[in-house]
Amino acid sequence: MVAYSFKAQFAGPIVALEKRQTVRGNRVRHARPGEPIQLYVAMRTKHCRKLLDRDPVCRDVRPIQIVVDRSWPFLISSIEIAGVSLRLGEMEAFAHQDGFRGASEGECALDAMGAFWLAEHGEGRFDGVVIRWEPIVG
Repeated sequence: MVAYSFKAQFAGPIVALEKRQTVRGNRVRHARPGEPIQLYVAMRTKHCRKLLDRDPVCRDVRPIQIVVDRSWPFLISSIEIAGVSLRLGEMEAFAHQDGFRGASEGECALDAMGAFWLAEHGEGRFDGVVIRWEPIVG
């Protein structure tokens, strides 16, 4: 079983079952389709807590490439999943599905995602995976 830790800003959308995916850098072992995953906030700290009582199941893992460019209006100039480039509306939907919301009137999810990615990863190309899961409800 694989565990993932999230920043506090994503705890609410995960618990509300609105966020059902995460983007992660490449590593030796990620979740595999059909495998249960554990979702935490503040893992490896005294504030660690599990976000869902019932572990969701990994639905799929796909390669992703995100390009952050300060000259682009939304900071994110492109998102490519499994070799398919997303159009602007699809990038906005992806950002929303990834737990981002506009912080103020008129700001879109892609704005918020761009600011997060610039702060966390800097400018340039990010290569990794997008991991999607299905919650266990009932």
